[in-house]
Amino acid sequence: MPDGALLRLVQCGDAFTILLDRTELMSTRACGSEEALATMTCDRLKGRPAPDLLIGGYGMGYTLRAALAVLGPDASVTVAELVPEVIAWARGPMHALTAGCLDDPRVTLVGDDVAMLIDAARDGYDAILLDVDNGPEGLTRRVNDDLYSAEGLDAARKALKPGGVLAVWSAFPDPAFARRLAEAGFAVTECAVSEGGDDEDALHMIWFAKKR
Repeated sequence: MPDGALLRLVQCGDAFTILLDRTELMSTRACGSEEALATMTCDRLKGRPAPDLLIGGYGMGYTLRAALAVLGPDASVTVAELVPEVIAWARGPMHALTAGCLDDPRVTLVGDDVAMLIDAARDGYDAILLDVDNGPEGLTRRVNDDLYSAEGLDAARKALKPGGVLAVWSAFPDPAFARRLAEAGFAVTECAVSEGGDDEDALHMIWFAKKR
């Protein structure tokens, strides 16, 4: 990672896990909530012509592949992935899992911080999907705290088209973050989603914040 933390890909048979130091960030054994981040967001975009999505963090690509599966041919999806090794893993040892999603003509891959793309946009995206940490705090990088601050949420609201959706994935509830979203001018829906797979009983959180 840019700040010196160690990001590792671990393989056991056909299963993969990405670890930040000793903390598990994601695994092929459970991906339900990452897919729900995409499908539940896209449900909220129905009826919008040529939707334009920004996904923060490629991870293992579950959110991207789920979005592409339900979006039409006129959609566009920008994926911001700061760590080039993550994309190298996707095209290398996890190429069978990736299933060519990075080469989909609707996809633009940007090797930079998602915050940079958010700050640069004005009324640019129909949806912004954030899954760059384990929740609304800077786990992978402390600077990511800015994404979930009042200033970061204001930048996200400005980057969205009218009625656009900011969707944030989290491994845990955070009532203070939900209040911060509302204070930033969003209409907020909080959903508990089953992780599925080996963690069927695990519930993760997704906040859907609609720009008023």
